Amino acid sequence: MSESSVKTYTRTDFSSDQAVRWCPGCGDYAILAQTQKVFPDLGVDKENFVFISGIGCSSRFPYYMNTYGFHTIHGRAAAIASGVKLSNPDLSVWVVTGDGDALSIGGNHTIHLLRRNLDINVMLFNNRIYGLTKGQYSPTSEVGKITKSTPMGSLDRPFNSLALSLGAGATFVSRTIDRETKHMQEMISRSHGHKGTSFLEIYQNCNIFNNGAFAPLTDKETKGDTVLWLENKQPLLFGVQKNMGIRLDGNKPIVIEIGDKWSVDDVLVHDESDYVIAALLSNLTYQPDFPDPIGVLYAIDSETYEDAMVKQINTAIAKKGSSSVQDILNAGDTWVVE
Repeated sequence: MSESSVKTYTRTDFSSDQAVRWCPGCGDYAILAQTQKVFPDLGVDKENFVFISGIGCSSRFPYYMNTYGFHTIHGRAAAIASGVKLSNPDLSVWVVTGDGDALSIGGNHTIHLLRRNLDINVMLFNNRIYGLTKGQYSPTSEVGKITKSTPMGSLDRPFNSLALSLGAGATFVSRTIDRETKHMQEMISRSHGHKGTSFLEIYQNCNIFNNGAFAPLTDKETKGDTVLWLENKQPLLFGVQKNMGIRLDGNKPIVIEIGDKWSVDDVLVHDESDYVIAALLSNLTYQPDFPDPIGVLYAIDSETYEDAMVKQINTAIAKKGSSSVQDILNAGDTWVVE
């Protein structure tokens, strides 16, 4: 369908008639609201959107979007989304998942979706806790986290979602925060515009079981010094006065202060197409002496799995001709079992 023939929508068109059942104050409300605001402007007919989720608080999302969708089983959203996309490559497919759903029971499915590079958009809600099952530690909980399942503190080292996605071969990797609504809209739009698997991690507050997990990144008094806003081809500056920067000392990142010794020219410049810079930035997460990167870390163009599949099918048809399933079953050597 051409862009000119796409229907005109408003946010209301993407709001379902289902009562939204998240805890009052949950960050999921902000994510839903921004998604419903952005989607009317994406130039896609509503019936061509599909939301697929697994199990968790975030996985109620398909009920609240007035589009097609599946609420599937724990950790399997990526696998089902892959099947949907391959059966109809024209659909805009979105996976909504959580840090437990995608990185624990669904970890294997997640990494293979990323490496295959299907044109699917992944929105991972990361609250660093299991909220639906009432407050157990999750794969992204920090070491020492005291929860109902780790009363003396978690011993597990947490998954770094961005580093994991880069290591799996993702072609678009980004991060935003539930309270930064304008930035979230931009990241959702960027995700949709990327041809290939987009991975968007959203820091999301669980105000019941892990309240304030990202407070240093959202409180006005601290976020200037704790958030590194990423802009392509711009120096990696942070701080309330933008007077701090990230510099490479050999191959090691260090924090410098702009002043008598250092200038902006000494600061590392971000490049979304540079894997090494993306990997460096992803590993600033969980490091107390560095700000947390927010924005697009990595974005490159690469052939999608479904495009390669269609080419392969067309090549096979050109070589052998089209046929029926029964003809294929009867081809070559056959046996009759009596």
